[in-house]
Amino acid sequence: MFNSIIKFTQEKLNFLYKNSLFLQHIDKIILLFICAVLLTSTFMNSDSIGFLALITLFLTVVKILTTPEQRLTANRFETWLVAYFMIVIISLAGSTLFMYSLKGFFKTLTYLGFYFSVAQYLKYNREKIPFLIGVIAFCTGFEGIVGFLQNFAHPEAISTWQDTSSLNPEQVMTRIYGSLKPYNPNLLGGYFVAGLPAVFGMSAYNFIKKSYNTAILWLVMAFITTIALVSTGCRGSYLALIGMLGMMFLISAKFLWKTYKKIYFSIAGAVVALGTLAVMSSSSLRARVFSIFAMRSDSSNSFRFNVYQSSLQMLKDNFLLGIGVGNQNFREIYGLYMKTGFDALSTYNIYLEIAVESGIFALITFLGFLFGALHKAFKIIINSQDAQKIILISIAAVSIIGLMIHGIVDTVFFRPQIQFIFWAMIAVITAVEIHAESTN
Repeated sequence: MFNSIIKFTQEKLNFLYKNSLFLQHIDKIILLFICAVLLTSTFMNSDSIGFLALITLFLTVVKILTTPEQRLTANRFETWLVAYFMIVIISLAGSTLFMYSLKGFFKTLTYLGFYFSVAQYLKYNREKIPFLIGVIAFCTGFEGIVGFLQNFAHPEAISTWQDTSSLNPEQVMTRIYGSLKPYNPNLLGGYFVAGLPAVFGMSAYNFIKKSYNTAILWLVMAFITTIALVSTGCRGSYLALIGMLGMMFLISAKFLWKTYKKIYFSIAGAVVALGTLAVMSSSSLRARVFSIFAMRSDSSNSFRFNVYQSSLQMLKDNFLLGIGVGNQNFREIYGLYMKTGFDALSTYNIYLEIAVESGIFALITFLGFLFGALHKAFKIIINSQDAQKIILISIAAVSIIGLMIHGIVDTVFFRPQIQFIFWAMIAVITAVEIHAESTN
């Protein structure tokens, strides 16, 4: 039905398309705004970034309605996303704080609109996938360099970012926060989790293309960014980094296992040894890593446990449709459940956050969407013999997995800097998967 309407409008506006230089080059303009969203995420505020994303969506709609041969196509796993969006709308309608929820809903709509724009663009411009991933890698590498240099400046903590009550002065870690707004080490750590696979991936992609100098440059940038990630002191990012490195080694086995088995194990062992040495040789890093397992003995851990308990009670009382999407809505209602002295901006767990805001069925559909996308990605990785395609889709899959691990203990996932990278990675999987289906 939608494609019939689109075809009708394209026929009616065909004269306008043929005589408009703007419409004939609208793909280039859309790509420009997609890149602008990603680039400005490193220094602009959320409202400005969101405005650029809405312009991207507007241009995409104009393109679909005017450009011949444009059609709406969908993967099977995208039906889960449609179901999730419909549940969010129902949750919005039933929210007791409608205006707060409406603001949160518009944020969700902006993110999904950006995903739609990037996916629609890449479906017709699949050759631009390496360029788009390169832009993400560049932004991440830029933040990595900023953070790496910032570490030497020993920036003062803007807020209570670390429990120092039981630490010696030499065990107190200097936590970097980069240029992302609002300044927050956990936000920067989550941003690195989202973008670091792109930096490593661009090195592998250029190596396959035999552009060795470029590959080495990206690899150096990847190491600098990894050091910057560690310097954020974000423990959720540490867990995600371990998971992402593990996934990268498993995927690389497709190329290295049969011929370079000994080298493969040597590299894996070297990385584990290097990581262990780094932790053990730095008292501040060692204290930070071991605090992950301190449970209630660490004030940050204890704070999160209290928030989890209160949030679970919120979910119990709003099991079906949640309280409505949005952090402002959450803060208003959370006050009725929180333990005294433990105010919070979110649940500090993205799965609990989705369930609290939009109900248990929203969580089920969102997880169904994620698992469906990752299943398609790994199916292509296992079955394809195209090394470049495998690298590109692996970048997206590893990034998503890293964010899902990080999201167990934090909700910076919902910040626009991370959301736009996340949805761009999903769009990469969508475009590659649709192309794979069309060639089978």
